[in-house]
Amino acid sequence: MSPFCQVGDTTAPVLARAGIGLRPVHYADALSAPHEVAWVEVHPENYMCAGGPQHRNLTAIRSLYPLSFHGVGLSLGGVDRPDRLHLARLRDLIDRYQPALFSEHLAWSSHGGRYLNDLLPISYTEMSLNRLASHVIEAQDSLGRSILIENPSLYLNCAASDVEETDFLRELVQRTGCGLLLDINNVHVSAANCGYDPYRYLSSYPLQAVGEIHLAGHAVEVDSKGGQVLIDAHGARVVSAVWDLYRHAIGRTGPMPTLIEWDNDLPDWKILCSEAALADLICGEGAARAAE
Repeated sequence: MSPFCQVGDTTAPVLARAGIGLRPVHYADALSAPHEVAWVEVHPENYMCAGGPQHRNLTAIRSLYPLSFHGVGLSLGGVDRPDRLHLARLRDLIDRYQPALFSEHLAWSSHGGRYLNDLLPISYTEMSLNRLASHVIEAQDSLGRSILIENPSLYLNCAASDVEETDFLRELVQRTGCGLLLDINNVHVSAANCGYDPYRYLSSYPLQAVGEIHLAGHAVEVDSKGGQVLIDAHGARVVSAVWDLYRHAIGRTGPMPTLIEWDNDLPDWKILCSEAALADLICGEGAARAAE
């Protein structure tokens, strides 16, 4: 397998190694120690401004690292078409920074001009697939590239769904030519909350379409009936069960660009780097097995 991901701008490829989700508190660390991680990812919505410190810092970061954009605002799973102004702003940022990868979510977050600060799930039906595919195609045409769609974290089963999530994603790839972002923590969280086997999920997942993997920590809560609920909180280290699931996935895909996501209760830069180093170690083990 090639050490480069082939989705996006190949002039600045993201290596099949571990990167870090970059937050402003870590700008100085990233700029002073550019060899500690292979690449970084940002939310482009945080840079939809004319100038200022955000762009000054991202320009400096981009000169040192391959870059990935992880969008949170297109609401591709919603009833409404993607917002044309939002797409235009994204295209401007893509043209300016030339990220190697662009990803978005299998979710909706706006309706009728009202915006919600969350990524909400959709039902898996033929109707929702038709609508989602149309929105993905429109976004790809507007952005001038294929995009990666991330599997969601779920907290309950949707009674309206009549298609398995993995089959839904496989058909989306076939209809649109998009790729997939496999979030391993989301697989673990959804499996625990909805009562299915995460390894069986991966066995039916269209792994050949994966262009990036995400890893993150989660929180454990208790519901009103005393049951355990996992929350995709992105505020802690990756747990051992998720590392095991990641090792299993890498054993099937080979090394992949892998992001350490940590959005809340941000740790020291060195802790992020240590998580990335463990992901790199597992990727290296996968490459060694593939070469045997």
